[in-house]
Amino acid sequence: MSEVRCRAVVTGRVQGVFYRDSCQQMARRFGVRGSVRNRSDGTVEVVAEGPRHAVDQFLDWCRQGPPRATVTGMTIVDETPIGESSFRVVY
Repeated sequence: MSEVRCRAVVTGRVQGVFYRDSCQQMARRFGVRGSVRNRSDGTVEVVAEGPRHAVDQFLDWCRQGPPRATVTGMTIVDETPIGESSFRVVY
């Protein structure tokens, strides 16, 4: 099974609404590795690596986010997988 890696920038009300913690929980549920972090411009950056179907399902969740979030957009860029070993929240 081939691995993929995507970097997504999520816009909207995505900081201060448990987006990062929820993202980590969902990544683990889908078996996706990578990271999530708040950016200084108010967006959230998500890096997802794993099997294509798992990454796609995880990114579908990212388009909605947790209940308190309001996602208004998401840009995704494909990258070369680097062999992430876990999913972490970057503070």
